[in-house]
This record gives sequence, structure tokens and C-alpha cells, in this order.
Amino acid sequence: MASWSAKWPAPAKINLMLRITGQREDGYHLLQTVFQLVDWCDWLTFHPVQGQQVGLISPIPGVPEKTDLTVRAAKLLQQKTGCQQGVLIEIEKNLPMGGGLGGGSSDAATTLMALNALWHLGLSQEELMCIGLQLGADVPIFVLGHAAWAEGVGEKLKKIEVEEKWLLIIKPDCHVDTKAIFSVKDLTRDSKPITIAGFISGQHQNDCLDVVRKLYQPVQDALDDLAAFSKARLTGTGACVFAQFDSKSEAQKTFELLRDKWQVYLAKGINRSPLQDMLN
Repeated sequence: MASWSAKWPAPAKINLMLRITGQREDGYHLLQTVFQLVDWCDWLTFHPVQGQQVGLISPIPGVPEKTDLTVRAAKLLQQKTGCQQGVLIEIEKNLPMGGGLGGGSSDAATTLMALNALWHLGLSQEELMCIGLQLGADVPIFVLGHAAWAEGVGEKLKKIEVEEKWLLIIKPDCHVDTKAIFSVKDLTRDSKPITIAGFISGQHQNDCLDVVRKLYQPVQDALDDLAAFSKARLTGTGACVFAQFDSKSEAQKTFELLRDKWQVYLAKGINRSPLQDMLN
């Protein structure tokens, strides 16, 4: 039973693979990617208010309240359903912004799913995913709440099971402009599509990697330092890079060696979102 007093998780994601297989006439790129969720979360609390007001308890510095994805998600849910209820949203922001971990999209998805329950709207997961897509291409994966193989522009999702390994994630001191990366002339846009079996067999390339590391030296430096301990990879267009480890102790040891130089986080890849456990 959904409760107004609950704290709702908004987990991060990583891209375990990203291939760009083409480009549509409208400019959007056709992708193949694998999303895995991470047990590292923002936490949201929702407070009922009189009337239809939607706002934040404490706006995030640098993000105008009206453009915050949680506010936009709540208002879009009101618009789509005719809901007359309002809400104030409280965000405990743990995930770094602009790192390719999907924090804003995850916050929006948690808002949609929590308010669907708290406002007793009765929308299906599929309906919430469609609403989420209007807010951003990554929102549906967080509504789905499960590791997934994705195609199209990232909206065609199929649940899969991947190894739940320990992660070390570095957030370099830079912000990667996703739109700029997808506009670079030299970006690979014609990768041959693969199958899920191809990914499982080890085809884990990220077609954005070469462009990002050429344009952003901090990303290259982070990749170099992490590669001394395990295979270093870029999530999405970055800026965050990550490496997988078989054991927590191995990841913890590497964390201790890198923590003085980098903004580094220890987490674990998960296949099922903790948000699903709250709702079921």
C-alpha cells in the first residue's frame, strides 16, 4: 500500500553497451543499448497539498523549478488524467548531474509511478512508460524497472538478465553535452546491429567512447586510471566511467586507491529496481 510518508528510490543506470546503427530523418539516432540499474539512488518524498499546486520543497541549485523533471512529470500526469490533486516534492539528490547515470530521468519515473499510486490513478506500466517518453528517452527504462535490451531511440525495451557485478563509478570533473556528441561528424553512425546473444558473448562497445575521450581530457584520464584495475567503460555519452568487479572486496580495494584523486562511488549493478518492490 503506497504511503505518503514513504521515501521512494530513484536508482541510477549504466549502459553496458551502446551501438549507433543509423539516424532517422528527424535527426534522432537509432541505437542498440543494454541498461542495467544500480543500487545507488536519489530518494523522493511526496507531500500532499490542497489544490493542484505542484512544486519542490527545495529546488536543485541551477535547475529552475519549472524545468525540473519531477515537476514536469507531476504536471504531465495531472494533464493526462485530469487529476485535481497537488503535491510538493522533496528530493534527496545523491546521483551526480550530467554524468550519464540517468538521475533526472529516474527521478521523473519515480514521480510518475509514486503519484500514480498515491493519487490512485490506476494507469498501467505501459501507459506510464508512454507518458515518460514525452519527458525523455531514458524515462521508460526506469518505469520498466528492470535491466533491459533497448532499440529504436532507446524506447523499445526487452527485459533481460545480466550479471549483477560490483561497480566502481568515477565522475570526472566535466559535463559532457550529449547533443554535441551526437552532432560530431566523426561519430560512428553505421554500426552493424547485433543480437542479445552477441552482447552476452562479449560485444560491449560504446560508439560514443572515441569521440568523448578525444573531446574531454578528464574522461580520458579517468578511463586510464580505472583501466589499471579492470576494464574501464563509458556509460552512455558520459561523463561517468565505470568498471565491473566480481567481489565487493576487490571493488572496495580499488575505491580506496582512487578516492583521493577522483569523485568515485562504490555500487552494485542490479536487474530489478527497488521501486518495483515498493509497488508490488
